[in-house]
Amino acid sequence: MHDTIQQAQGPTHPDVTVQLSGEDGNAHYVIGRVRRALREAGHAEAAAEFASAALRSESYDDLLQLAMRTVDVH
Repeated sequence: MHDTIQQAQGPTHPDVTVQLSGEDGNAHYVIGRVRRALREAGHAEAAAEFASAALRSESYDDLLQLAMRTVDVH
């Protein structure tokens, strides 16, 4: 239920935008892009938390959902 509420409210870091559409990226690519964007925006702790949670994702879809709950994904 928390995920549904979080998704309805938008990403936790809406100030961080990551372009993923049109990219041919695997899970490591997605993790790297989101992690780097968070760090560059001054959210080093969030970047580490995202990477840790992302590595525990059970599927690629779960990873993308996590990315969209964390940053503004295009």
